[in-house]
Amino acid sequence: MKKRILILSTGLLFSFSTLAQAKQNICVFDLLGKAGESYKLIEEWALASKNWDADVNLMAYQDEAKVEQDFKAGKCDAFYMTSMRARAYNKFAGSIDALGGVPSNHIAQKAISFVLDKRNKKRLVSNIGNEKYEVAGIGQIGTAYLFVRDKSINSIEKAAGKKFAILHYDQAQKIIVQRIGAVPVMADISNFVKKFNNGEVDMIAAPAYAFKPLEIYKGLGTTGTMINFPVVNVTADLIIRPDKFPSGFADHSRAWFVQQLPKTFAIVKRMEAEIPAKYRMNLSKEDQVKYQKILREGRIDLTKQGIYEPTMMTVLKKARCTVERTNFECSLSGE
Repeated sequence: MKKRILILSTGLLFSFSTLAQAKQNICVFDLLGKAGESYKLIEEWALASKNWDADVNLMAYQDEAKVEQDFKAGKCDAFYMTSMRARAYNKFAGSIDALGGVPSNHIAQKAISFVLDKRNKKRLVSNIGNEKYEVAGIGQIGTAYLFVRDKSINSIEKAAGKKFAILHYDQAQKIIVQRIGAVPVMADISNFVKKFNNGEVDMIAAPAYAFKPLEIYKGLGTTGTMINFPVVNVTADLIIRPDKFPSGFADHSRAWFVQQLPKTFAIVKRMEAEIPAKYRMNLSKEDQVKYQKILREGRIDLTKQGIYEPTMMTVLKKARCTVERTNFECSLSGE
């Protein structure tokens, strides 16, 4: 009997040892593959994760849909991709990218720090079906601005009837584009700029991250412009299957991401500064307020529809009104 117990105990120890030594596969989306800043950030994270008893294996993807496909198929134990797509796995974190919700890098940094704070730990764990997911980090990609092929499209009224490339899986984008009277054209993150450069659409929203590598200047030519109005803040979420990682791993990971924020935002600001002034155009104050009102009404509707998380909408409004107390929305209820 003692011999059987010894054999069983040895087998269990061996099983635990094997589990502990198993590598965790991380599917990482970056438009630029291994050459991109997002992938480089996750490389640094992978190195740090050794201190938290993990042994991760990074897999680079330039097709975000493929990341999700492989994650669902169990080929990845975690993924890093845009919050707009990752929102399906955690609405609280994914709602940072609410349209018009984060109008500056300053507010974005505050918002990401807040979400990853240990006080929100329970909100960062989701149970969907029989699966458990946890947000283990959020990275800043950058504020998305409007790019138009014709600078005469310099007001909301002039956007009416114009073709606007949107990410087909983000219902929020479709609703807002329709609100300004433009025509939504379905695209994916891997081809929306291509549609703009080829003249298939008149307008896109993109962060500075995409400007040089995806050659947005080709679509702008000599007649286009970048409208200096923040449409949406773009982040990326690191979502893990917590049972595949050591105990307490996500806590260490989130703390690491917060520590990287100053460096990450410095990179974003550098990329924004690299867009030549000749491509930039400012909206009139009147049009800025018009856009803000449209985005606000859209956020409220999308929150009622369950697309955005209500607590996050309240947090983002407080952050905006702390920075700009005289903004029209600060005296209004609804968010």
